Amino acid sequence: MKVVISAGGTGGHINPALAIIDKIKQEDKKSEFLYIGTTNRMEKDIVPEKGIPYVGIEMQGLRRSLSPKNLVAVFKYIKGISTCKKEIRKFNPDIVIGTGGYVTAPVIYAAKKCGYKTLVHEQNSILGLSNRILLKYTDTLCTSFESMKPDNVHYVYTGNPTSESTINKKPYDKTDFKLSKSKKLVLIVMGSLGSSTVNEILKGTLKKFGSKNYQVVIVTGKGYYEDFSKLEKSKNVFIFPYIDDLPRLMKVTDVLVTRAGASTLSEIMATKTPSILVPSPYVTENHQYKNAMDLVKKNAGVLLEEKDLTEDKLITMIDDLINDSNKMLEIKDNLEKLCKKNSTTLIYKEILKIINKEK
Repeated sequence: MKVVISAGGTGGHINPALAIIDKIKQEDKKSEFLYIGTTNRMEKDIVPEKGIPYVGIEMQGLRRSLSPKNLVAVFKYIKGISTCKKEIRKFNPDIVIGTGGYVTAPVIYAAKKCGYKTLVHEQNSILGLSNRILLKYTDTLCTSFESMKPDNVHYVYTGNPTSESTINKKPYDKTDFKLSKSKKLVLIVMGSLGSSTVNEILKGTLKKFGSKNYQVVIVTGKGYYEDFSKLEKSKNVFIFPYIDDLPRLMKVTDVLVTRAGASTLSEIMATKTPSILVPSPYVTENHQYKNAMDLVKKNAGVLLEEKDLTEDKLITMIDDLINDSNKMLEIKDNLEKLCKKNSTTLIYKEILKIINKEK
């Protein structure tokens, strides 16, 4: 099987693409890949390091307001389509896959215009702008949330590809982080880069957690770690700039405090981690809030909006959840029901259907 795959901008888009690649490699040892991403976002480093052939195109996101910069974005988009057509024809794939980020728009559009079959995966509970545009050029749309039921496209609820790979990960040993095995663990992380707004509030909690019978790990993001390292903290608080393969720590976490990105929620479901969700209010169409509410409405998570976040409010909510064993078990049971444990397998089956012209 020959596959062109595209995703860009954030780990939330890139990691599902990599999970799909791993699944195809597992099922088809002779599979070949071409990854099309941007020239200036994180995928340009991550993907080539994994030995996956990579083509970068210059892209720029459209601004929601009127701006001269949108003219530059349109020019790059048109130029990107031309480059994609050339690269796709040269590679001659069986299918072209997009898993999000504005770079996927010229890739999927070019593929369909060149007569190739396409599949798009949407991680969020609402369609992103690029994927809305791409619906008419998509043979199959795979969705992460059962609540998403778009019109005018063949869609399949598959869950998020990162779920299946997360389930198979080995848990970290708490002692790897100098943590006590006997004490409960609260993990606080606001994405790989951290959040300046939330981190300012977290600084005020470092000593307040001292009276608690649980331990707290705060992942600041690399850009904020130095500030935190200078502050006085309680002995049960541990600060890290970044933790590689975070789902492995989530598997031994009692309560997680986190953003509500789609990949994060898929990892929460896969690890069955009771979570306090603090959606980022700075994302397009407030989609993290809508993602979070998909879990909250099913009693599979707790919501704390950033506008309501204070030091005392956060600590109180953590205390209320971690000390309520019935609530914790109920959330775990509901997360178990929500999790698609075979997401990449389902996506792989859809790929085969498309290639074999079956629906």
